[in-house]
Amino acid sequence: MSTMLDKSHIEEDIHPESRLETWRKQIGRADLGPLPILMGLVVIWIIFQILNSHFLSARNLTNLILQAAASGTMSIGLVLVLLLGEIDLSVGAVSGLCGSIVAVMNVNLGVPGPIACLIGIAAGAAIGLFQGMWFTRFKIPPFVVTLAGWLAWQGAQLWVLGETGTINLRDPFIVGIANTFFPPVVGWVVGLLFVAVFAISMIAQRRQRTAVGLGVSSNGALMFRVGIIAVAVIGTVVLLNSYRGMPMAVIIFIGLIIIFDLITRRTTFGRHIYAVGGDIEASRRASINVNMIRVAVMVLCSTMAALGGIMAESYLLAVNQSSGSGDVLLDSIAAAVIGGTSLYGGRGNVWSALIGALVIFSISNGMDLLALPSSTKFMVTGGVLLVAVTIDAITRRNREVKGK
Repeated sequence: MSTMLDKSHIEEDIHPESRLETWRKQIGRADLGPLPILMGLVVIWIIFQILNSHFLSARNLTNLILQAAASGTMSIGLVLVLLLGEIDLSVGAVSGLCGSIVAVMNVNLGVPGPIACLIGIAAGAAIGLFQGMWFTRFKIPPFVVTLAGWLAWQGAQLWVLGETGTINLRDPFIVGIANTFFPPVVGWVVGLLFVAVFAISMIAQRRQRTAVGLGVSSNGALMFRVGIIAVAVIGTVVLLNSYRGMPMAVIIFIGLIIIFDLITRRTTFGRHIYAVGGDIEASRRASINVNMIRVAVMVLCSTMAALGGIMAESYLLAVNQSSGSGDVLLDSIAAAVIGGTSLYGGRGNVWSALIGALVIFSISNGMDLLALPSSTKFMVTGGVLLVAVTIDAITRRNREVKGK
């Protein structure tokens, strides 16, 4: 026995690549989750801080997070759509239209801020219901339906605004969504709660994967991942508290992530979303109401777009004919994909909306501080999105090969 052990040690010493190959296979089978993206975000922050010392200042970080909160809220809905293996190209236009409805109702018609916001959110839900029922009833791909919606809702936005053009917002409730800041103790409570929920979510995901025989990362890797999140959150809370405190918009955004994380992971509806995105025919054979799931997800996506539009206009203190246009759609989709949600359906989670939004707006904000032209910003963002999609495609192909 001792001779055999000695021989194995000698073979490992002679062939160290065999051990490296074993480690590589173990990593390939494991679910690293958002760890690579988090590490990339840290690298991005370090690079921009070196290039411009104001990047990690309390003021700039607050502006960055507020921008990410609005776009990230839209990305939450897009994550749900992507989990189905579909796409919604109308979220930017829906956000602009619903934001315009809120502004017109409040400023021009004198409707109180809270009621105006509810009307705008209801309009978003109605748009999602219309688009969802249209593509399920007539079997038209969501890509086509929402592309038509992207054009139509922009026209509706111009009609709603009329000749007014820009509407400045002064209602305390609407303005306060992005411009209310809480004292330090609230920031610490929110930060610690966020870390706790993230850790619990990762542990639950690990147990689920273990239960069905899928590979998982080591306990050390899990602790390292949670540790990175904890350090990032603590640093963020310290910086925010040193400026004006924790913004209400960020608390709303984090609350929505936690709620939808619970919905997708802990409810039958959430499991059905993953099932439909993973295999639609198998879902039908399992008696899942596929059309109902699709319509419900489209409603939630447009509702999140409306919420994101309200948060954006609250941050900008105004709405105009260009609200929801430009790179709003690109940023929302890129955040979901870069954060780790697969374009092929059935894989990802709502945390990717947060992580991806931080990556996208960190890059955009950093390039703004460096005074780089918009052309460079678009090319860099497009390149990052292409890399994320390529990684997703390679990962999916590897999973298919291993499954054969």
